[in-house]
Amino acid sequence: MDNERILVLDFGSQYTHLLARRVRQLGAYSEILAPTASREELENCRGIILSGGPASVYAENAPKFNPEIFKLGKPILGLCYGLQLIAKEMGGKVKRGSVKEYGTAKVKIAKKGKLLNNVKDNSVAWMSHGDKVEKIPPQFENLASTNDCEFAAIANPEKKIFGLQFHPEVTHTEEGMKVLGNFLDICGCEKKWGMKNYLEEKVEEIRKEVGGRKVFLLVSGGVDSTIVLALLHRALGGEKIYAMHVDNGFMRKDESRTVKEELDKLGMNELNVFDASKQFLGAVKGVTDPEDKRKIIGNLFVEIADMQIKELSLNPDEWILGQGTIYPDTIETGGTKNADLIKTHHNRVKAIQELIDKGKIIEPLKLLYKDEVRELGQELGLPLNLVNRHPFPGPGLAIRALCSDGGEENLDELGKKANKLLKEWGFNFRAVPLPVKAVGVQGDERSYRNVLALEGKMNCKELEECSTKLTNSLGEINRVVFALAPEKIESVKLLKKHLTKDRLDLLREADAISMEELSNAGLDEEVWQFPTVIIPVEVNGDGESIVLRPVLSREAMTARFAVLPREVIAKMVERITSLEGVGAVFYDVTHKPPATIEWE
Repeated sequence: MDNERILVLDFGSQYTHLLARRVRQLGAYSEILAPTASREELENCRGIILSGGPASVYAENAPKFNPEIFKLGKPILGLCYGLQLIAKEMGGKVKRGSVKEYGTAKVKIAKKGKLLNNVKDNSVAWMSHGDKVEKIPPQFENLASTNDCEFAAIANPEKKIFGLQFHPEVTHTEEGMKVLGNFLDICGCEKKWGMKNYLEEKVEEIRKEVGGRKVFLLVSGGVDSTIVLALLHRALGGEKIYAMHVDNGFMRKDESRTVKEELDKLGMNELNVFDASKQFLGAVKGVTDPEDKRKIIGNLFVEIADMQIKELSLNPDEWILGQGTIYPDTIETGGTKNADLIKTHHNRVKAIQELIDKGKIIEPLKLLYKDEVRELGQELGLPLNLVNRHPFPGPGLAIRALCSDGGEENLDELGKKANKLLKEWGFNFRAVPLPVKAVGVQGDERSYRNVLALEGKMNCKELEECSTKLTNSLGEINRVVFALAPEKIESVKLLKKHLTKDRLDLLREADAISMEELSNAGLDEEVWQFPTVIIPVEVNGDGESIVLRPVLSREAMTARFAVLPREVIAKMVERITSLEGVGAVFYDVTHKPPATIEWE
């Protein structure tokens, strides 16, 4: 399929593999290559897409690339960084934006042409950039703009070179698939690619990779590991698999028991449950840094797997470790050459990387996104109640329980700046900075910044607009929450709190309430994921704070906060605030980017 493929050159975007996925979703075969790929590697294709990335085109550490890209005569589409690279290399000018754009923006079309054919004017697009094109190159024309970006789409129709400042590959760009489809039409692609082909190829690939060995599979019970188990069964048969579920003490309420029961119903009754909660809690005792927590948990998973292999007298030369790793785990851990580290996933710690290098790990889903994994699960014949389960991170509630050694941080200036902006913009909210930080992703780079709380009358449309403007304008924050209870914040205090069983039990109860009320409202499938988070922040002198984080997504690389019915929120708040130890409840009203779905 070489002559029919679309090549995606990876400049480090968090969305690079998603982009290749979208091209395949449109029915065209795609592959990812480094920007330094040789002319020979680049020649056999229908077209080339230049991805986004965290660097500046003028930076000393800007990704190296093969200039032959622009001499092949192939159609080219540059996205975000790719657009800026086209502008710089062809005589335009790029500068650091005075206003950074993260989140949604309206695209105003000036001229459609082939790239924007049948694309609606003023549609919503997803932005994630700091730099922008100030002057387009000669022989290029401007196709579209946003309020903060004059050149949101440019084109040289004669040379078939196009650039977009927004990301058409993410779910929340309304006309994104249409734009990508138009580019494939420009490239003259045949569209014959599908998941059924992938399943057939993957089964053969697993048999070849495993050979005469057997697979020791870690099963969390989430969508990914469950589908890996089913896929390995299809390829190898149950006799070549030893599946182990580790209860790390960070599971949801009754999760381990439920996992075992559900898999037994599917005939996968060889699952072995190992209680390691004491070991995990002991390993993270007193740890507050989110990256340290993830690394400790990831390494301990490997140690426990090794210990079990030894206890079972399994010859390590005859066994390999199986994991349900999917592509967001890899890309957020800086898994491609030009990508920035957002957070270390438990299945991408150093010990795992060393095993990968030795050929001791099999990860059948590592090139797929969550929506593709679900599609594969359906191809395998798994029931929808398993395929459509909410994602749950490997470290579990450990990364939904923020920790702190206490102390004070002067956030008065941040509060003044935020409230000044709110007044200038005409919002009737009051901003209160919270003395806690969360992980975010901004312009393809990791951020670890403060959280800003808003109080006032709840209006989700205004909160969305306000949250986007605040995170774009205030470099000190990457996340905005709304105060549900109490409605008036008079004081906030950072508490000394670590990972303890009692604290995790409190979070388990709050999480169970959130999920039960979501289910009672019939919103399980509409809401893609619903982390419930506990933060060591005391409001008005009363207990810790719980944050509700329901999101809408498809592949986890972007997400919108989910707008829940007020009566559903009210029931959650009433029940959660009745728990001993909870003093406040907040509603996370931040998209991804600039925030990650999980807080750590």
